[in-house]
Amino acid sequence: MKSIVVLIFAVFCLITFNSCIKNNNKEIELFVYCAAGMKTPMDNIVKQYKKEYGVNVIVQYGGSGSLLSSIRVSNKGDIYLASDNSFLESAKKYNLVDEIQSLAFLKPVIVTRKGNPKKISTILDFLKPNVSFCLGTPDVTSIGKMTQKLYTELNVWGDISKKVTVFKPTVFDVANDVKLGTVDAAIIWDGVAYQYPELEIIKDTQLDKYQESVWVTVLKSSKNPTEALKFLRYLSAKDKGLSVFEKYKYTVIEGDKWSEKPDLLLYSGGVNRVAVEAIIKQFEAREGLTVTRVYNGCGILVGQIKTGRKPDAFLTCDISFMDQVKADFCDLRNISQTDIVIVTKKGNPLNIKSLKDLSDQSLKLGVGNPLQSTLGALTQRIFKSLKLESINKNVCVQTPTADLLINQLRTGALDAAIVYKANTAKVKDKLDVIAIKETYATATQNFGLSKISENKNAMKRLVDAIKSEPSQKYFINNGFVIKD
Repeated sequence: MKSIVVLIFAVFCLITFNSCIKNNNKEIELFVYCAAGMKTPMDNIVKQYKKEYGVNVIVQYGGSGSLLSSIRVSNKGDIYLASDNSFLESAKKYNLVDEIQSLAFLKPVIVTRKGNPKKISTILDFLKPNVSFCLGTPDVTSIGKMTQKLYTELNVWGDISKKVTVFKPTVFDVANDVKLGTVDAAIIWDGVAYQYPELEIIKDTQLDKYQESVWVTVLKSSKNPTEALKFLRYLSAKDKGLSVFEKYKYTVIEGDKWSEKPDLLLYSGGVNRVAVEAIIKQFEAREGLTVTRVYNGCGILVGQIKTGRKPDAFLTCDISFMDQVKADFCDLRNISQTDIVIVTKKGNPLNIKSLKDLSDQSLKLGVGNPLQSTLGALTQRIFKSLKLESINKNVCVQTPTADLLINQLRTGALDAAIVYKANTAKVKDKLDVIAIKETYATATQNFGLSKISENKNAMKRLVDAIKSEPSQKYFINNGFVIKD
């Protein structure tokens, strides 16, 4: 009897557990506004994502412009997928979006019924008396806006807009009119045209220079941005969403390798820690991923990179160290600057006023190791430019990072040290800081993506987070100057 009771209890627990899982999955729901031209691949991706992760993704399809209007009115939803840069810029202007990720590229093509009965070969053939055609509505569709642009540049938009049979609200509506024989021809996106075997695709060289990007963005209205970002990563993963877009002959970007919780590897010069650590923690929490940080002297980090270590990105103490491994990195962006300064014990008991004073006195001086750190290399460059190499006779310690020098100065092991101004932000009340008035006494920090990283897009979002306006306070409050 006891064993039966135990069995019944176990079955009850299992049913309850499964019910909880289902209820939890129902709680994860994403609402996506998606340009109509992406419907076929998106339907497949949504179905696949639901099967793998149990997330209910509700999609509203329409023209990119119409969807943008809906977002502005409702202030609801998680993701906006648009196929026109101008609509993306409008979304940014109205402060509707946060993270932005490109997915694919679209080119306009002419489509006719099979056999091309009207023998159309160029977009100007639409002006022929015996040719009927339809176009996307410029104000609400990306293909309509593109069509208006190209005909305007040919100085015939007025004639075209008068002759058009009908304007349609989505690119699929345009394609369907040709398929049904309502009109003879139309201009649609190549990715959409390939989904219609009943249509003939005609490529006009006058269309070659026109191209639009497909973008996916996380909306500020999202109630679950971490789940929205996970779906964004899924859409832009080369072995997940992008493979589906490729199947339907869309030209896709270079995507990241899919991981439900990616682990990114960042090499960073030690001076940056005080500014970027809080930013990275916020980024990890929002994205639902991990960033493994390796902080050290840039000389050490460069040495590791040269011997085969491959971080996803490198944030330098100074651009001179990125120059040493620039063959391994791309998309370089300047981040910040910080001055090199002299620090002494509080009250400056040795009355040090300039670099020259460091050579005139028999004192215990700490500097960065020139082979291991940017600070050390720049310090020696300053000495050489001022012909003050004699200062080195007072150097009693060289370290790979400046924070070690600060610690030794505070314990009394040193009389003075040469560090970054950024290293002094938290100890200004305990030490004296003396400026070095010399051209070379500034370090510029820059950020580069590894050319072979499989997490380039995630790392691009990290550098965007670092460069964002809300993040600037972490740099400014720690003795950095923002660098564009």
